[in-house]
Amino acid sequence: MSSMDRNNRGPEVLGTIGKVALEKLESLASKIRDGISTEADRANHEILREIVALAMNRVSVQQNESAIEEGGQAWTERTESHYPHIRLHGGALEDDPLKMEI
Repeated sequence: MSSMDRNNRGPEVLGTIGKVALEKLESLASKIRDGISTEADRANHEILREIVALAMNRVSVQQNESAIEEGGQAWTERTESHYPHIRLHGGALEDDPLKMEI
């Protein structure tokens, strides 16, 4: 698969990737609960957990920003350096690491 192919994923492909990732996350969690997981299973579980958390966070940010743009109310985070703002940690696109060409 070329880097061009990896960057041209439509909603159907992305949705399927998400479903498979969630299925794999649950499968790994089951192995961990049953005490039959390997070190690789536990590492993969942690990576998938982080990906799912970041994706859910990203959706929350998008929903909040859409609500504000439409003149509605949204949850805001109040911190000393950013008061108030609606970016959730790890969910903002500009917080993403540089894209890797693998």
